[in-house]
Amino acid sequence: MGDTENSVDLLQAELTIGYPFNRTTGPVIGAFYTGLREQVVVGIKGADGKVVCPPFEYDPHTGAPLTELVKVANEGTITSWSWVSTVREHQALDRPHALALITLDGADTAMLHVIDAPGPEAVATGGRVAIRWAEERTGAITDIACFELIDGSAS
Repeated sequence: MGDTENSVDLLQAELTIGYPFNRTTGPVIGAFYTGLREQVVVGIKGADGKVVCPPFEYDPHTGAPLTELVKVANEGTITSWSWVSTVREHQALDRPHALALITLDGADTAMLHVIDAPGPEAVATGGRVAIRWAEERTGAITDIACFELIDGSAS
């Protein structure tokens, strides 16, 4: 009691939230990123023999650890896509482009990335694409600057 009707003292303290640690990528993701720096793409063989790319550390169906890295191609097939006509800040390309699921040759799963294409009429499910590597590579997914259409791939 003793407080007057509108005089409540608030206790305040400054708080800064931070995560002052680094996480290592480990042997699987680290190998994937190192490969990208060297212009090589790797996936990993799952318990069922299918190749997952980008690789997972554990089998998505059984949870078993995975260790058998497999080189896959720098070319692949568009399995699904959409056209990005309004480009936002910090997107991979500064002009309209396709956002696509791409299954690289030798892989059984698709990866999400961008396709530098002149317009939506140039892109088609089943079309073929190839990686355009970044000029400077650092061991990150951005080492793949984008994918390019392979001539004659759109129907």
